Amino acid sequence: MKLFLSGNEAIAHAAYAAGCSVAAAYPGTPSTEILENVAKYKGAIDCEWSVNEKVAMEIGAGASIAGARALVCMKHVGLNVAMDPLMTFTFEGPNGGLVVVSADDPGMHSSQNEQDNRVLAKFARAVVLEPSDSQEAYDMARAAWDISERTGSIVFLRMTTRTSHSSSLVEIGDAPDALAPGGAVRPEPPVRPYEKNPKKYVSVPANARQMRFAAESRQDVLRRESEESPFNFAIPGSRSDIGFVSSAAAFNYVREAFPEFPVFKVGFSCPLPEAKVRAFASTVGRLFVVEELDPVLHDALKLAGIPVCEYKTELHMMELNVDRLRALRSELLGDGVASAETEAGKVGRGSAPAAPALPSRPPTLCAGCGHRGVFYTLAKLKATVTGDIGCYTLGVAPPLSSMDTTICMGASIGAAFGMRKAGFKGRLAAVIGDSTFFHSGMTGLLDVVYNKGAVTVVVLDNRITGMTGHQQNPGSGKTLLGEPTCQTSIADVARALGVRRVREVDVYNLSQVESALKEELDCGEPSVIVAYGPCVIAAKKAVGAIPHAVDPAKCKACGACFKLGCPAIVRGKEVAPGRFVSKIEPQPCIGCDVCAQVCPFKAISSTRS
Repeated sequence: MKLFLSGNEAIAHAAYAAGCSVAAAYPGTPSTEILENVAKYKGAIDCEWSVNEKVAMEIGAGASIAGARALVCMKHVGLNVAMDPLMTFTFEGPNGGLVVVSADDPGMHSSQNEQDNRVLAKFARAVVLEPSDSQEAYDMARAAWDISERTGSIVFLRMTTRTSHSSSLVEIGDAPDALAPGGAVRPEPPVRPYEKNPKKYVSVPANARQMRFAAESRQDVLRRESEESPFNFAIPGSRSDIGFVSSAAAFNYVREAFPEFPVFKVGFSCPLPEAKVRAFASTVGRLFVVEELDPVLHDALKLAGIPVCEYKTELHMMELNVDRLRALRSELLGDGVASAETEAGKVGRGSAPAAPALPSRPPTLCAGCGHRGVFYTLAKLKATVTGDIGCYTLGVAPPLSSMDTTICMGASIGAAFGMRKAGFKGRLAAVIGDSTFFHSGMTGLLDVVYNKGAVTVVVLDNRITGMTGHQQNPGSGKTLLGEPTCQTSIADVARALGVRRVREVDVYNLSQVESALKEELDCGEPSVIVAYGPCVIAAKKAVGAIPHAVDPAKCKACGACFKLGCPAIVRGKEVAPGRFVSKIEPQPCIGCDVCAQVCPFKAISSTRS
């Protein structure tokens, strides 16, 4: 049976077919859709959105100890959060198979940094499997739990944005799949018996020393697995003066840019199949390594004494594509194969002029987004803002221009406190979202209270994890499966942590927002403002049913409404050089009324009136 699946969907199907029983994750692009698809197997796989990746990893470890097959998913920066339990559990070793999906984001399409988690997986002495398409994502994921149980090791499935989100046909054979057309329900998943074994699972120093030797001895087993793995193989070519070693999405680009040359495909990349690659290297004149991001394979081959040739074309930063590989071809062969990405109007590889480049579309907060009024007010009050990870990071963009720092999940609070400790004077706000607050903001707030810091924390609470596609969180009152659960109050959490000054405001009431911010930013002690307003996309534009409009007779072209940066507000008629009457597009406008509140001439009102 064949299904058209993205890489993320393929992993979910494979998890069901392989007998996975427990899955946990924190949503993060490009990995989010894995758990969303696993959740469709309701009743077969117990799955959850964990409050952060560390908790997800701990749940996976616990399920593995109990004997079940477990899946833990996260984006690349999430693995940083999960490293503490990972590094200890890699010493202990799983009972039931444990598979960890790390979805890297070359090119930083939706991330604050670019990192290659093959490096961290090697550091953790784990197996690394690298799919290059959806079929391999399915095949490798199905095999991963067997490898984990056979070797007593954690198995990493290293995805990238391209393999996670690209779709292709996947042959699932006769695998049980309740979601496939006519699919069968799988048999009872395998569960290995739990046996009380403190020497294996209690990592006090006396036990951990023995675990350290056991973890090292498993490396010999893993090296044999890699040499025998069907995921490592050579593809012949019509020429042998040059050969390539490649993996993951980069393999596809090598095959397209260098179709006549042999390629060794590394799918089981850690440990590296040294003997197989050495044999392949002996059949080619010059050996080159093409991989996305860090030179992991390159360095491992050189360390093994396998001669690897160098090249000057830069391929180790940002996402690869065929055009970058064609630049490498030009360097290595000098055959003049042109890039498909030519300047507008010039002739590319074909005979027709290249199409003009599409205009850029800078990211912006949605029309009617509740975060906009808060950032507008913070800028008005000339506050310094330490920011966090989420849609609201867009508060940095003009015309709001009201965010000064962003580091990582939860860092807004600690960064603000650090600035205070360094003697920073003036209004200072730490801005964080609701899901991020639950993820890693609570500990920072507790530190501020405990150490008597004068920091105001503004929690932008839309009761959904908005940036990754509207996943539930502890403040939404629903689980991943849509089941009702306890709805955690951020205000109550703040009070429980010892914050005496806690305010709750309506983000669409600018006078209320401004009054609260003025008082709390100047109060000189820990304070929290919970600024509530629903995500207008998740709530299906429930904020206002009737759009607003501008009365051109009243509009003085002062530009006040343009300072909001709302995409529904556009330029109308030019009345003076650089001065435009404003106009509101009715389709994106949700009638939030924020623009009407900032207009000094009352030229904006609801079309209801």
